Amino acid sequence: MKINAAAALRAGLIQLVGVAVLALISGLLLGHAVFESIGWLIGPLAWMVASTITALSGQLPLPPAWLGAVLAGIPSAIATLIGAHWLGALIAIVCFALWCGALAARRISS
Repeated sequence: MKINAAAALRAGLIQLVGVAVLALISGLLLGHAVFESIGWLIGPLAWMVASTITALSGQLPLPPAWLGAVLAGIPSAIATLIGAHWLGALIAIVCFALWCGALAARRISS
C-alpha cells in the first residue's frame, strides 16, 4: 500500500489540533459529571468532527475517511477502557493519519 507521507503528516497534525481544540472547548464548557455520564458519546463525536475537518481540509472523500476514523478509533476505545485514554488518542491519530495518507496516494494515482 502506498502512502502519501506529506498528506499523512498534514492529516495527523490537523487531527491532533482538532482533537485538542475540541477537548479543550468541551472541557471548559462541560462539567466533569457530564463526561462521567456521557463521555462515551462526547469523545467519539468530537473525534468524528475532527476527522471530518481533517478530510475536508485534505480534499479526501468523506465516506472512506469516516471509515478510517472509525477503525482508527478502535485502539483509542480499547485504551480508554484500560485507563490510557490519551495514549489511545495518540495511537488513533497516527492510524488515521496513515489512512488519510493512503487515501491521498490512491487519489493521486487514480
